[in-house]
Amino acid sequence: MMEGFDVVILGAGESGIGAALLAKKNGLKVVVSEYGKIKTAFVNELLTNNIPFEEGGHNIEILENTNCVVKSPGIPNTAAIIVALKAKGIKVISEIEFAAGYTKHFIIGITGSNGKTTTTNLTHHLLVSSGLDAVKCGNVGKSFARQIAEREANIFVVELSSFQLDDIDQFKPNVAIMLNISPDHLDRYEYKLENYVAAKFRICKNQDKEDLFIYNDKDEEISKYMESHSINAHLHPIGNTYYQEGKLIADQQLFFDTNKLSIQGKHNMQNSICAIAAAFSVGAVHEGIQKGLDTFINDPHRMEKVLELDNVEFINDSKATNVDSVFYALDAIEKPIIWVVGGKDKGNDYEPLMDLVRMKVKAIICLGEDNSKLLETFSSQVKIMEDTNDVDTAIELAATYAEAGDVVLLSPACASFDLFDNYKHRGDEFRRAVLALKEK
Repeated sequence: MMEGFDVVILGAGESGIGAALLAKKNGLKVVVSEYGKIKTAFVNELLTNNIPFEEGGHNIEILENTNCVVKSPGIPNTAAIIVALKAKGIKVISEIEFAAGYTKHFIIGITGSNGKTTTTNLTHHLLVSSGLDAVKCGNVGKSFARQIAEREANIFVVELSSFQLDDIDQFKPNVAIMLNISPDHLDRYEYKLENYVAAKFRICKNQDKEDLFIYNDKDEEISKYMESHSINAHLHPIGNTYYQEGKLIADQQLFFDTNKLSIQGKHNMQNSICAIAAAFSVGAVHEGIQKGLDTFINDPHRMEKVLELDNVEFINDSKATNVDSVFYALDAIEKPIIWVVGGKDKGNDYEPLMDLVRMKVKAIICLGEDNSKLLETFSSQVKIMEDTNDVDTAIELAATYAEAGDVVLLSPACASFDLFDNYKHRGDEFRRAVLALKEK
């Protein structure tokens, strides 16, 4: 009989490696099991830290000889290996749940279908600008477990996807932020929106009256869920806060200047209010928050202005992988748009975009392996539609149709895996092709 392990890590991505490092640091006997091939950089980390691992398949004897399995968020609960482990009574938890057991410090958890990375980045920046000891992690940058293993801070700002929330048990953020909910990843949730909504609301399932739940009370799905479910945390709705003439107004009395804020659009004003509310809850001051708003620079691929050439703006919004994200992008732009869209369709319903497309989009460039659905959906809405599977061709076509005062917007509404490694690769290729225009 094989000797057992204290914990088995299932999946060897950033999440799994972080969990393995944290387990090792805390004296646990740990092994990593990966169905596919482990990236070289992660293999080197495991070897350096003397953490045993396997790749190219799972040894069921290893998995069964443990009391706890920490699984990658990418592995669904319907996977045969997870079903088998649970049937044997083996505890299966997320990396978020595992990591939370090793810190007593303050946690701000942020989720939503759209805007959670931007809000995580901004919340962290506001805290640091106020002189507070904070780190960001989770679904952005380092995993929660890796961050705890490497350096604990007074405040963890943790971006949380529904996949990460699926397998929590005791995890309880001191502050939870729910930005919005729109259909996404429904293939993971039996194509039932209510299952996806329930997964998102796990962020506050363990909160009590000492904790804070910041939420958008104007979001239809959030409001619908809260009508029939009780939330134990102190509630902080943000739907009634507003933006007017370059000012963010919080709690009807605190004013913040947004003239230097690099993120624009009504949705980002709402994201900013959420970040401000979270920052205030941990002791940030008005002066520090204003400084943070003035100096914030968001990550690439999120409404990133790449270039202005001949008075035409080129914007990289490759992170917009669903319809709701594209809605926000189109809504935020006040100029005529050449829209670059396409990729691996996730069962999208494009109806919510129709009015914006008719009002703002003068040409559509479809970039994907199979653009038939997009062509069929939008051919009656715009006069100009092009079909390509090459990013350089897409940019050349967009530049041809664009006139002074227009915006060329990459906002795909689709996953990137048909032509690219991920949304970052797609955005990087868009940026490269756009910058190449200067050389022509």
